[in-house]
Amino acid sequence: MSKVYFTDLHTKEYGDGPAIKLQNLIKAAGIGNIDMNGKFVAIKMHFGEKGNVAHIRPQFAKAVVDVVRSLGGKPFLTDCNTMYPGARKNALEHLYCAWENGFSPISCGCPIIIADGLKGTDEAIVPLSGTDYVKEAKIGRAVMDADVIISLNHFKGHNFSSLGGALKNIGMGCGSRAGKKEQHSSGQANVDPELCRGCRMCLKNCANGGLVFDEAAGKMTIDADHCTGCGNCLGACNFDAIGFVNDTANELLSRRIAEYAKAVLDGRPQFHISLLLDISPSCDCHCENDVPILPNIGMLASTDALAIDQAAVDLCLAQEPLPGSQLYNAVHSDHFVETGNHFNNLHPKSDWKSCFEQAEKIGVGSRQYELINVFTAK
Repeated sequence: MSKVYFTDLHTKEYGDGPAIKLQNLIKAAGIGNIDMNGKFVAIKMHFGEKGNVAHIRPQFAKAVVDVVRSLGGKPFLTDCNTMYPGARKNALEHLYCAWENGFSPISCGCPIIIADGLKGTDEAIVPLSGTDYVKEAKIGRAVMDADVIISLNHFKGHNFSSLGGALKNIGMGCGSRAGKKEQHSSGQANVDPELCRGCRMCLKNCANGGLVFDEAAGKMTIDADHCTGCGNCLGACNFDAIGFVNDTANELLSRRIAEYAKAVLDGRPQFHISLLLDISPSCDCHCENDVPILPNIGMLASTDALAIDQAAVDLCLAQEPLPGSQLYNAVHSDHFVETGNHFNNLHPKSDWKSCFEQAEKIGVGSRQYELINVFTAK
């Protein structure tokens, strides 16, 4: 069984804050066993959408950075651009958003690199074997260029995948804009004529003849017979005129997330950290966040991405919903139908079990784990 290390958030008896306790946790979990001397270390995290305040605090990021630097590593904080319009759809806006949310070289002690470049098109094509849905994953290049990958995630709910933990942080989070599109949608591109400026930048990035410029209207259109849905045009458009319908079923989305995680993790030194606090009902991609659905639980660390997610789920399911939260209100509504777990009670059409099943099937990790309590208050 994989080992997952846990500590609660109480610090009174030790005289140190949660960030110091996190450092002690990851040391106990064996982060020092990874050879980081002189190595580039990607610390994959989520900087939070503009307006969101449930995301990981910069102090936790700095705590991890300081440990990596003490081990001789060259750390950088990283994430990839979003598929959807927002404050993180290109590297410039993404960095401004990160800075506004408190993440900077000064506050965190290392650079921030947006892994898939300025427009989300700087990607590495990673061949996969033994998978069912993805044969070539499109991963942010800086993530694949790193020697070591560390996942630092805020555990939370999610509208489509039920929850966001290590697997989603790595699988969906490390996908380029086209990679995110591949996970979310099997469909073709569409152009919003109201937003299209007729600049033809997307046309330069289409290798399949899927785009046709309408000279009379001065707008780009889609040739459905030739568009392969590759997503290259998505990053090329500066005006959010190109989109894809999120038509992939949630089960297929979850299984693709697992396979993208495999593309990032296979054969690489890795370490995973999950913070079970401020457990919001939805992803940190939201520009808002509602009150937490569960009490603050603690922090987890492991070398197994699947095991740490399973442990996080089990710890969450042992808690009672917080009164007044979306989860509590859903459970006490007149039309409530029990699903057997908090995350599906909150988002009944979402799916997380398929992600875990697929991850175990393709060798990403194990759902069997030993939970080791360290530094917990008596």
